Amino acid sequence: MKAHDGMYIDGAWRPAAGPGVIEVVNPADEQVIATVPAGTVEDVDAAVRAARAALPGWAATPPAERAARLTALRDVLVARQDEIAETVTAELGSPPKLSQTVHAGVPIAVTGSYAELAATYAFEERTGNSTVLHEPVGVVGAITPWNYPLHQIVAKTAPALAAGCTVVVKPAEDTPLVARLFAEAVHEAGIPAGVFNLVTGLGPVAGQALAEHPGVDLVSFTGSTAVGRRIGAIASGMVKKVALELGGKSANVILPGADLARAVNVGVANVMSNSGQTCSAWTRMLVHQDRYDEAVELAAAAAAKYGDRIGPLVSATQRDRVRGYIAKGVAEGARLAAGGPDSPHERGYYVSPTVFADVTPGMTIAQEEIFGPVLSVLRYTDEEDALRIANGTVYGLAGAVWAADETEAVAFARRMETGQVDINGGRFNPLAPFGGYKQSGVGRELGAHGLTEYLQTKSFQF
Repeated sequence: MKAHDGMYIDGAWRPAAGPGVIEVVNPADEQVIATVPAGTVEDVDAAVRAARAALPGWAATPPAERAARLTALRDVLVARQDEIAETVTAELGSPPKLSQTVHAGVPIAVTGSYAELAATYAFEERTGNSTVLHEPVGVVGAITPWNYPLHQIVAKTAPALAAGCTVVVKPAEDTPLVARLFAEAVHEAGIPAGVFNLVTGLGPVAGQALAEHPGVDLVSFTGSTAVGRRIGAIASGMVKKVALELGGKSANVILPGADLARAVNVGVANVMSNSGQTCSAWTRMLVHQDRYDEAVELAAAAAAKYGDRIGPLVSATQRDRVRGYIAKGVAEGARLAAGGPDSPHERGYYVSPTVFADVTPGMTIAQEEIFGPVLSVLRYTDEEDALRIANGTVYGLAGAVWAADETEAVAFARRMETGQVDINGGRFNPLAPFGGYKQSGVGRELGAHGLTEYLQTKSFQF
């Protein structure tokens, strides 16, 4: 076990204000692998003060220079990709291939995209007799989750730095080690002191202190809808800006005539990726009643192949939560077509890949975010019924539509109340805006739309 000391504040690792520590557990074998400091209100205050002091200089730095620093950061992340992947595997339990390609690879692509945007974005433009300026919003407090620990830090930090903001990150307590690696990368890339700061700690202490701090101009949070509501209430009381990426219960709609086998297999893979710990996972599969039984059989067979291919859930708490949802699904009348609450391993926080059949729209497992490898398959009678079911939750983060005719799929997707829809298995695009409708959040991440979250507008009239 390694004991990590200090917080990254004002360009250096500084002793924490308090003696508390957080144990980091490898969820695959339940062993403590490291400790990090449990940040206090005093640590958060020091980090915010450093960010505020650094703000004027960074905001005045020419965009081309900010782009150069982000390019340097991307290059450091490339050089340390293997170390990043190994760290994510250790603290999250992600399989090594997924850690390498997604957990380490996607942040590299996102950082590079913001280096390009910083160099090309129109921070100043003319409209009529006015000059419109797009200026940094100020100090950003970023509170990030454990499911994609580096990606979520980068998706907030990279656009904030490109915009000219300074940042204080409070990473999830379950996965703080890769956040420390990122702070080292920031330092190695030559980003000035105080522009990026890191405070590890518990959400109710360090996270709340960051959200409440009067020196923070924008709070960017990814996590549960319940916590997002709390942060939104704090921010509204202080009239500060928020960006909230919250829960999801996304629908995978397979229209009549679609390639059923491909749609089901891709849909199951989507749900099982990252052990189901993905807010945008297509956890509701909607199939026309005429091919429903066939789809259930295909889904069950596909899920069975993931039995020894997916990693554990992040913690015992998360494992028990998912098991509770599986038990509730059975109690409410859904049928287990694959998997169930039993663990496929003697040690570790594992849950078997699970498929529920005979799920009705009002069931708990069809309405609430489970955040585990659990798929619900629902039947519909016609397209209007499918649309009603797809839109029939409080969430609206992502989704998918499959059809023989792409035009038909697009027409259906236009009517879905959700922030992002994949058509016939469309590939992930790091430049496309990501964010939700309804209780899935406020604001967007990634691409140019993600950059604008960290900007405010001023105009001069001549």
